[in-house]
Amino acid sequence: MLNVRRLLLLTEASERGSLTAAAEAMGMTTSAASQQMSLLEREAGQPLIERLPRGVRPTPAGAALAERGQAIRRELRAAQADLESYADLDQGTLRLGSFPTASASLLPLALTRFRRRHSGVRIEVRAGVLAELCEMLHTGEVEQALLWDYSWSRIDDQALALTHLLDDPTVLVVPADSPLNADADVHLSDLADQEWIIRADNHPVADVLRRSCRQAGFEPRIAYASHDYQEAQAMVAAGLGIALAPRLALTSRRSDVRLLPFASDGPAPTRRVLLARARTRPATPPAQVMADVLRTVAQRFAAPGLHKAHLGTVRRG
Repeated sequence: MLNVRRLLLLTEASERGSLTAAAEAMGMTTSAASQQMSLLEREAGQPLIERLPRGVRPTPAGAALAERGQAIRRELRAAQADLESYADLDQGTLRLGSFPTASASLLPLALTRFRRRHSGVRIEVRAGVLAELCEMLHTGEVEQALLWDYSWSRIDDQALALTHLLDDPTVLVVPADSPLNADADVHLSDLADQEWIIRADNHPVADVLRRSCRQAGFEPRIAYASHDYQEAQAMVAAGLGIALAPRLALTSRRSDVRLLPFASDGPAPTRRVLLARARTRPATPPAQVMADVLRTVAQRFAAPGLHKAHLGTVRRG
């Protein structure tokens, strides 16, 4: 197979009529260019240029090869431009994985900020439960994914690189007219006589409720099993029971419910929200930028002042 760099040298020499000028264009000495040209002619099995008193000109075979070299040079320049555009975030595709709570809270803001600056990058988002998201990372279906875990079920996968974005505490969801005081610490042990709205289908938050109540010394009495957080809020607002939920799950909160924080010494757990990628695959430039954006957005959702503004007050409209 012909050496591409030598072929490009021939193309430059044919266009410029000078091996010296071609050498300068290729960033090599005239002596090195002469050696490379001799090697190319040996590869081709015939002369490719004629040495003239002043300069060079291609033989018929050399002219045909130089024409091929022009096409190859165009393709190489286009390839370089593609790489530069990807590095500059002008095009390409970023595949993300996410879970519903993140997709309804921090991810939309992150996507908006990313696309405002890098509109040429196409973004695909795949949703799933934890096991599905981890599998997508392993198979390469997504490049990075938002994950979550609790203290009793930490993600222990050495093939994944994890970045801790924020802590998402569990809050109590009560009717807007509940007698529970938003200014006082809520202790789960004081709620043993309450009816509870639980998440259905073995949802992780159902496990949180049962674990937390048992740690507080009682078994929760279940009044309703909901399939999403809006449904759970509706049942709470109707007075059917109260509920536990991660705070991020309630960014779209009904006006007829309140969110109360638990006392810091209570059993209600905090989950970690994480950004993960496969260790064996280096992050692409779009993924690196998205990771930075997600870290910034996560700080906004983790701000203490924001937490207080959303807890214990009734949101109108």
